[in-house]
Formats: sequence, structure tokens, C-alpha cells
Amino acid sequence: MKYFALALATSLVALSSANGLAFAQTAGGIVDVATIGEPPTLDPMASTADLVGIVTQHMFETLYTFDAKWGTTPLLAADMPTISEDGLIYTIPLRTGIKFHDDSVMTSADVVASLERWMKIATRGKQAAEVITDITATDDATVTITLSKPYAPLLPLLAFNNAAAIIIPAANTTQDPLESFVGTGPYKLQERVPDQYIQLVRFDGYQSLGGEIDGYGGARNQYLDEIRFVPVPDPNTRIGAAMAGQYDYVDQLPVESFQQISDGATEPVVLAPFGWPVFMMNTQEGVASDIRVRKAIQAALAPEDMMLAAFGSEDFFTVDGAWYPESYVWHTDVGTEAYKPLGDTETAKALLAEAGYDGSKPLRILTSRQYEFHYKMALVAQAYLEAAGFKVQLDVVEWATLTTNRADSALWDIYITHSPFLPEPSLMGIMSDTSPGWWVSDAKHAVLDAFNAETDPAKRAELFVDVQKVIYDEVPGYKVGNFNALAAQNPALEGVTPAPWPYFWNAYLTE
Repeated sequence: MKYFALALATSLVALSSANGLAFAQTAGGIVDVATIGEPPTLDPMASTADLVGIVTQHMFETLYTFDAKWGTTPLLAADMPTISEDGLIYTIPLRTGIKFHDDSVMTSADVVASLERWMKIATRGKQAAEVITDITATDDATVTITLSKPYAPLLPLLAFNNAAAIIIPAANTTQDPLESFVGTGPYKLQERVPDQYIQLVRFDGYQSLGGEIDGYGGARNQYLDEIRFVPVPDPNTRIGAAMAGQYDYVDQLPVESFQQISDGATEPVVLAPFGWPVFMMNTQEGVASDIRVRKAIQAALAPEDMMLAAFGSEDFFTVDGAWYPESYVWHTDVGTEAYKPLGDTETAKALLAEAGYDGSKPLRILTSRQYEFHYKMALVAQAYLEAAGFKVQLDVVEWATLTTNRADSALWDIYITHSPFLPEPSLMGIMSDTSPGWWVSDAKHAVLDAFNAETDPAKRAELFVDVQKVIYDEVPGYKVGNFNALAAQNPALEGVTPAPWPYFWNAYLTE
């Protein structure tokens, strides 16, 4: 049995080296991947949903990506950028001869047009746009980005796979929504049948980087003929399919099904710790727009009971208010005195009274059962919030609907989501003024400006203390705890590195 109980910070390191061994890789074959549902879009600029990134990272590529140590590494860029002494000018050399799926060749004009679209459409692109003053094609194989001030998160933002800075043909960059799904990735879109499957096939014109496999970077080998992503929204159906070996890979299984999976036809894959569930607050309008109400929510919630209901056993979660666990350089306990494992109903009641909340308007919690642990947390949260004096309305929808509805501030007060621990804190959606929740404040901007302008890693870690303090002071989101993730894999499927966004280049089937 393959049981990967690895810290996320080291999981890619541990297994990327294993993938570099001299296995007898077999070309050909089709892999079926069961996902939690239908992605709301195949345009990774337009969505921060992990599901979108998981599928589209096979089709589209960015200038940079993340290596096994979560550092940025070139992908479509030929090298790391040359950065001016004042930190304002990034000169990026491009790989040459790279083909798009339509057989056109990528040039700097495509890169400039793509990044301009990214800054208009993507939440992370809008973040970057606040400091980018110019993007220029210096020549056919060079792009220059000019900033108004030093900005340390620029390369991680360019590397991330959701709200992603994908490079597409310049002719397609005016499309919104995207209609031509033409990228440079190792697989291209063959067919999409909504609610049935998304079929990707090998792109024969793909040019892989040379060298060793290195996390999401390095060589991307195309052993498989096809990858088919199949939406399986019901978690119990995913469990049954995993036990029966119906799919080669089953993503996002309830962790309490670990023993069932272990006894079935597929093998469990665990990432520990994987990430954090979070209750995002609508700071723009509605009940939660009042900071006193948000503080009441923070006081009322009981993360210990919520995590226990969601994950069943302490083997699969920890109750931790720090936004990053101790294994990360970003870890700090500052502000966490407001995080009460068993809640503080009386404080919550007092804050609600101060806010003048009388229950005439419900606190609307937007959630989905496709991530069953979201729904279980919502049920426990409802009980604690009602005990504090809230009138609570649970709006349970399909995940694709949730990702659409959360963009409309009139439809919700809290939505439940989760995230892996991200290598750069500024990648968190909460950091963007335009991400659903729309957290904007002078205090936020002051600490983030200082954090993002600093390039020294040790000093940035010190400055993140101030960032976490403001998050606790203003409560734009409520981190519930740390949790592990469970998937299942066909024993005949090799070359898959356990990762928060599973990918299937380098994967192959054995007999």
C-alpha cells in the first residue's frame, strides 16, 4: 500500500526524485480522473477554483511555475528574469520555437497580450496590475515588465495555476469569456461534454523542458495518450468508485474513508498537512459587512467541533488558528488569542448587541456538498452561530454554482472554501481587493505594501506577523484549522507526484 503521509512542504521533494528513477515507462493508454464536479470554466484566468487549475494546467502554461521546493522556476520563460538594482524592471527571456495547439509559434507579442488580459480579468492579475506600469515586447524573445515599486510576489503570481497568467495566442486574448482553448501545454482539449467528461489528448507539437522532473517544473513527459476528467459530485459515489477501481485517480475523498480505500482496489494517497478550510466574509455588503458582526462570528465559531465533524479523527486535522503551520517560515501565533477552539458564545452575543443585530436579516452561508467537509462544518457553524443569536440561512448549491454566486456580493454573507498552504502568502485570495469578500482597508494596504515591497526572505517573514494581525483584527476570513487531503490511485498508475493540484504529465500505466 502506498501511503503518502507527507508534509506538503516536502512532498514534492520526496517524490520528484523517485520519479526520476529508471522506471520502464510505457507510452500510451488513457487515464480517467474522477473530480468533485464540473469546472465552471476552462479559462484559468477567470477563476481561482482549484478544480479549474487541476484540469487546465495540462492545457495551458505560464512563464514560470513552482519547483519541488516551492521556488519559482522557468516554464515558458527561458530563464529567471534579470531584475534591475532598484527592483523595478524585470527582463524576461522567452523560450523560442514553442508551439501553440493551433501550430502557431509563441512570440513576445503573445506574452504581452496574454499578460494584459490577465491584468484585466484575473483576480491575481488585478493584484499585479496595481504595481505594473508597463509590459513591453523588447524583441520577439524578450519581455520587459516595469513596476512602480518593488514587488516581491510578482514571480509567484506569474507562476500560479489559478487566476493564472497563462500564455495564449494574441488573437485570442480579446475573448471574454474565452472561447478558443488553445495553449502550449502537453495536452490539448479534444472534447468537452458537460457533466460527463473533459477529454484531453497528447499535443504532438509539445516541447518539454529538458532535465529532471522538479515539482511542477522540469521535464513534462507525455506518456499517456489521453486524460479524461470525469465529474463525480457525490462524495459517497467517489468513495464507491475508488473502492471498485472504476477510475485511475479519484480526487478529494472524505478522509474518514481512508480504511475503506485501503481495503479496496485502489491505493490511498494522503497529503498532510494539505491546507486550511476558511469561511470567507462578505465585507462589501450585507450582514457581515459590519466588522462587529464579523468579530461576533469569529467569537461564536467552535473550530474543534467543526473540524471533528468534518474529518472524524484527529489523525486528519489539527485545531490551529495560525494561518500557516509551524513547518512554514510564515508561521506566527500573533492574533490567535481570538481563535477559541470551543467558541465564546457570550462574547459573540455582546458583539452582536453592540452591532444592533436583531435577527431580522439572516446570515447567509453559501456552501456545497461536493466538498462534504464544507457542508459538515456549515452544519456545526450554524448551531454555534444560532446559539450566539444569529438567524442562519444555509444555501447549499453545486460547486460550479457557488463559484459563480460568490462573485455577486448581494447573494451571500459567508462562503466556505479551502486552500492548500500556498508558498507565497500574497497568493491567498484574501489578499486581493477584488477577490470575493472584497476586503479593502487602510490597515490592510499598509501591512501588505510593506510586506510585498520587501525582498529579503527573513524580513518578509517578520513582516507577515503584521499581516496576520490585521487579518485577525478585521476578520475578512476565518481559518478553521489544518487538514489532510485524501485521494485514491490505481496501482498500475505510476509517475504521479502527490501534489495539491494533481497533474498527469509524467504519469504512465504499467501492466
